[in-house]
Amino acid sequence: MDNELASLSLKQASNLIRTKKASPVELTQACLATTETFNPKTNAFITVMREQALARARALEKEQAAGRFRSPLHGIPVALKDNIDTAGTRTTAGSRTLSGNFPAEDAEVTRRLLAAGAVIIGKCNMHIFAAGATSTVSYYGPVRNPWNLELIPGGSSGGSAAAVAMSNCYGALGTDTGGSIRTPSAMCGVTGFKPTYGRVSIRGIVPLTWSLDHCGPITRTVEDNALVLQQIAGYDRLDLQSIDYPVPDYATAIGAPVKDFRLGLPPMFFDTLDDDIAKAVEAAIEVLNKLTRGSKEVVMPSNLGTGAGSEGGVYRETLGNGFVNSLENAAAAATGGGGNFSSRAVDYIRDWRNLRLLRRTVSQDVFYKQSVDILITPTIRHLPWSVEEDLGRLANARTRHPEPGNTRSIDDYGLPTITVPCGFSKEGMPIGLQLSGPFLGEIETLALAHAYQQATDWHKRTPPLTADTKVPVLTKSAAAQTGEFVTR
Repeated sequence: MDNELASLSLKQASNLIRTKKASPVELTQACLATTETFNPKTNAFITVMREQALARARALEKEQAAGRFRSPLHGIPVALKDNIDTAGTRTTAGSRTLSGNFPAEDAEVTRRLLAAGAVIIGKCNMHIFAAGATSTVSYYGPVRNPWNLELIPGGSSGGSAAAVAMSNCYGALGTDTGGSIRTPSAMCGVTGFKPTYGRVSIRGIVPLTWSLDHCGPITRTVEDNALVLQQIAGYDRLDLQSIDYPVPDYATAIGAPVKDFRLGLPPMFFDTLDDDIAKAVEAAIEVLNKLTRGSKEVVMPSNLGTGAGSEGGVYRETLGNGFVNSLENAAAAATGGGGNFSSRAVDYIRDWRNLRLLRRTVSQDVFYKQSVDILITPTIRHLPWSVEEDLGRLANARTRHPEPGNTRSIDDYGLPTITVPCGFSKEGMPIGLQLSGPFLGEIETLALAHAYQQATDWHKRTPPLTADTKVPVLTKSAAAQTGEFVTR
């Protein structure tokens, strides 16, 4: 019964709460049960907040009994990536340096979820300091893909995606600087959304690069995604990146008609695809062409000479030498650990200005001048590889991340972008389709993604992982790259 209850969509679980056919305690117990069974295999969680979650569920159950419902998230168990602050519960960002970090305040997105009545059941494992696309390098051990434990889940929000895929929670929050929501969502067969830059507050989130950092939901369906986004979106005056625009009713708007949508296909995003990905995306475009007015090629503006990589140095300097010492090989290089950030001030100012200019013009240059409503691309270009291989490459100071073009450039543009499952490889691994809208085009993006899911069933498939599945054992050289394992 626990697995059956936990495997419902967030919308279905919310309906059970509203009609009093299930309680917050029952949902929380169901998710904790699946976590207890499968977390030893996927390593999706760093901290499971069992007692706090049950206590909160009991309090929300009293409100349910009195007929008080805060939002569709009332009594719904969710998880947070472990770079999102939780007052009194440690926030480690996957690092040894922050293993004793117990924030005094919640992040703004945490506060909004709690105000909406959500039950936070735990903090999800991640690539250390969000500085990688595989989720293998973590002080708490690598996250494993629930579709095949030998393989990476993508990153850096790998734990969040794996937890949702395995019904450990009904939704989770991730962060996205170069693709860290969309890459693991695609590799784990779930739905991940990076809203418009500034639409969701990043205050209280351990930064990687402020000018590129986004926060967004990972769920099983687009409908579920809209329900979570509704609660976390909105202006935060204390977040310098936040934008002040009214928040529409996403849950209602996703049912909007899409038959008049015009789709854009940027050729640069379709280069060097694995064969299985190319075939799945081609088939998905055929479905979308039937739902809309069709598609055509479009040209995207160059994002060369844009960026803000030195911003992370401001945060890292507050951590001292312990930060650099806690990172392994490529992870340190990826974050610029130990570099002389002030010497790159001129480059930073120029690139930051170019980034802001690009974001101001991209919607006009792409969507309006070329007469398209939504961009369609593969989410990633290659299928996941093994955890062992990834850690082995780190041991030799070599990295192999998914090509950043299909995800990182979208962070540069700041556009709302969702990934949805669109097929599977011959080996049974999920493949993701990426849909991007114009500035503040969350409704259009969600509506088309929802229409696609209504016409297909890829998102309904679940991983083959069972309680009897054995966890692969890492070689000593590979294990050494993950950092020292600690007791949870």
